[in-house]
Amino acid sequence: MALVVITGAARSGKSRAAQRLASARALAGAQVVVAVFGHPEGDAGFAGRIERHRRDRPQGFRTLEAADSRSWRESVDVEELLVVECLGTLAGLVMLEAGADADEANLESALDSALAEFVSWVAHRRGDTIVVTNETGWGVVPAYPSGRLFRDALGRANSALVTIADTSYLALNGRLLDLGALPCDATWPSE
Repeated sequence: MALVVITGAARSGKSRAAQRLASARALAGAQVVVAVFGHPEGDAGFAGRIERHRRDRPQGFRTLEAADSRSWRESVDVEELLVVECLGTLAGLVMLEAGADADEANLESALDSALAEFVSWVAHRRGDTIVVTNETGWGVVPAYPSGRLFRDALGRANSALVTIADTSYLALNGRLLDLGALPCDATWPSE
């Protein structure tokens, strides 16, 4: 089992990198399933993004459009290379499931619990996995509590994934930085 995490900002090239990596594994004989999340109803821009991803995906890849945050896992064969596209939209789905009436503490608990459960599930998968995820904490602090909860919970999940990943990358303007090659702690400069 290998776990690869590719994180980055919007339009940074993370999905393209994950697709190229999965395509290379498919050429070596891997069966690929791409789990996608999100509901484009009423959002033409989001629907367009989903359609672009569909067109760009190789024909041999099986696509699994998840209707909820958990049951989709049962449809993933243990031997398939799983591409999760992406953890941010999965987190958004968890928030929708928690409901608009959930108070801040319950929403945070539900989100943290669901993401921790996902990280644990990925860590124990027998098959290979590529997780595409978003970096959300580099901009303006969200004005609403739900936005701050999303940002913080996704950041914690990203850190947990990168910690257990065999390989992890930060996509930046179409380039990949190998996060595993970078130090975990700051060091004092040499004299």
